[in-house]
Amino acid sequence: MQILENKSIQLRALEPEDLQLLYRWENNSDIWEVSHCQKPFSLFVLKQYLESSHLDIYESKQLRLVIELKENNEAIGLIDLFDFDPFHNRAGIGVLLHDKIHRQKSYASEALETLINYCFKSLQLHQLYCNITTCNQASVNLFSSKGFEITGTKKQWIKSQEGWKDEYFLQLINS
Repeated sequence: MQILENKSIQLRALEPEDLQLLYRWENNSDIWEVSHCQKPFSLFVLKQYLESSHLDIYESKQLRLVIELKENNEAIGLIDLFDFDPFHNRAGIGVLLHDKIHRQKSYASEALETLINYCFKSLQLHQLYCNITTCNQASVNLFSSKGFEITGTKKQWIKSQEGWKDEYFLQLINS
């Protein structure tokens, strides 16, 4: 098995053909709270992003991979490394399965496990972290199942349409 694949999914680099997919996903206001986005992205901006996605993680300080089903190569989500810090050997991590029909099927779990292994074995990172609103129990459960521990709570950290939300800070240390 390749390093960026698991039983049901594979992680792949962004391709120019992903432009419309990114446009649809990034402009879905239902996920803006999770992605900390406040406005839509233009096709022009996303095309520029895709054109720079070939940059090495050490140069761009981020890595975005498409989560794809192995059985039919259907793109179902994205998994990201952000705030990559090669001096302290750490990065933030986030995962999104866009359509609800793909959730609760272990795809996010497989993608997260796959990227964790890549980060610790290939990139030799010391730790990964993520930020999850305290009301997002599904994501807390997902990351906790992979060994992430809640190490702090940021009070009233996220402003949403429902009001202020607390956010957990979770870490996974490479032992």
